[in-house]
Order: sequence, then structure tokens, then C-alpha cells
Amino acid sequence: MSKNSKSMVPEAREALNRFKMEAASEVGVNLKQGYNGDLTSKQAGSVGGQMVKKMIKSYEDGMK
Repeated sequence: MSKNSKSMVPEAREALNRFKMEAASEVGVNLKQGYNGDLTSKQAGSVGGQMVKKMIKSYEDGMK
């Protein structure tokens, strides 16, 4: 784990993991708890991209 991961509030880490799993499910990527180094770059990128899309939408919805 990186230094930032160790200093993260446990509740925030859990919420981020749930968010990541939800995003992965939405794009059809099967994530497992723990190490996911067997994912392709395309799969990992699609999960990250979905997370960003959801964060932007949430921010935009909050501005209305």
C-alpha cells in the first residue's frame, strides 16, 4: 500500500471500494476483493472512467 492509502480514513476506504465495485459491475468487469493485477489495461481504465463519469454527474446534479 502507498503512504496515502495507509493514512486514509477507514470509512472512506470502504466507501471508495464499494464505489469501485459498483462502477466495475456497471461496465461488466469482474473485480474481486484484494489484488486485481490480472485485469487488462482496458478493463482497469473502463472502471476508472466509469468512476469519473459518476463523480462528474453527481457534482453536476448537486449544482442544480
